[in-house]
Amino acid sequence: MSEYQYYEFLAIDRPLTNQQQAEVRALSTRASITATSFTNEYHWGDFHGDPSRLMERYYDAHLYLANWGTHRIMLRLPKAVLDPKQAECYRVGDQVSAWTSGEHVILDFTSEADEESWEDDVECSLSAIVGIRAELATGDLRPLYLAWLSAYGTWERDEDAFDYVEEEELEPPVPPGLGSLSAPQRALADFLRLDDDLLAAAAEASPPAQPVQHDQKALAAWIRALPAERKDALLLRVIEEDGAKVRWELLRESGGGTTGQKVETGRTVAELLDAAAARRHAREQQETAQRAEEQTRREQERRQARELRLNRLAQDLDAAWDVVENSIGTNKPREYDLAVELLRDLHALALRDEHTGAFTQRLTHLRERHQGKPSLIKRLNDAGLTAE
Repeated sequence: MSEYQYYEFLAIDRPLTNQQQAEVRALSTRASITATSFTNEYHWGDFHGDPSRLMERYYDAHLYLANWGTHRIMLRLPKAVLDPKQAECYRVGDQVSAWTSGEHVILDFTSEADEESWEDDVECSLSAIVGIRAELATGDLRPLYLAWLSAYGTWERDEDAFDYVEEEELEPPVPPGLGSLSAPQRALADFLRLDDDLLAAAAEASPPAQPVQHDQKALAAWIRALPAERKDALLLRVIEEDGAKVRWELLRESGGGTTGQKVETGRTVAELLDAAAARRHAREQQETAQRAEEQTRREQERRQARELRLNRLAQDLDAAWDVVENSIGTNKPREYDLAVELLRDLHALALRDEHTGAFTQRLTHLRERHQGKPSLIKRLNDAGLTAE
């Protein structure tokens, strides 16, 4: 497979100005660039821009992938809605990191693996994933935990991914709702190659997410209590196309954007990986037993079906032999195949009912009459119908 890289950026909160678009275009003349997006593919060569720098200056979301196994997601959020200290709790080396730039915090999630096959439409992942940005902004920390978990899940693919001292690292606070991910969170988990058994093991300590329910009266009272100057400033920001950030800030302040309390478990990385391995082993054993049971059931059904066919053949053997002769008489290969299948059933019936002598005699005569048909004779030989 030739080298392939894909870059995509999205400007969500505020579109790029004409000047900003010109600045970005100076980095890549071949990219598709609009006020809200940047996409480019490289089959050779490389992008000359710095994705981190682009995120700091222009964009709110970035996806990068390469066919040698790199998957990367970056998100930019206002510090007013995502505390950098919260993000820092979920840091894992270079795989899950965060830094601040001006009024923003930028998250960087990376997954590395040797690509054995290329998934179709993986380039479309950003549109499916980018919803986690709004979830994070309203207090849902599941995306951060998923990124942390996927990073240590790399250990199951590459035993040299970490130093063994990190086995004793404690997991960060476990957010509620890991057992019922949103669609963007599921897309993120898939993009970061998060193992389902590891996720299920982690979710055992995650309480159910509480649906966000706004008390309209309480919310109205809270809004009325806001200072008039604050309301004016918020409305001005909405007019200036800062509406999403305003909503996130108000939800956080009013307490309407959280999904429940995080849990401190005290589990180590090693304990999580061991729990995932045990779960995987139990699941594989169950799947093996189910496959064996299914195979036994199908074999029984095949035996029963064949027994019914043989019973029908036994009711009129001469009619069955006539069908064989008529099929052969067509001189068509497909009809030869049908004749051979019927002869196999007649042979099985002869063995069952102990009249192999009569069968062998009729088969010998049939072969003698049609010995000038090499295609038929080969089919008979291949089926073991040699009359010996």
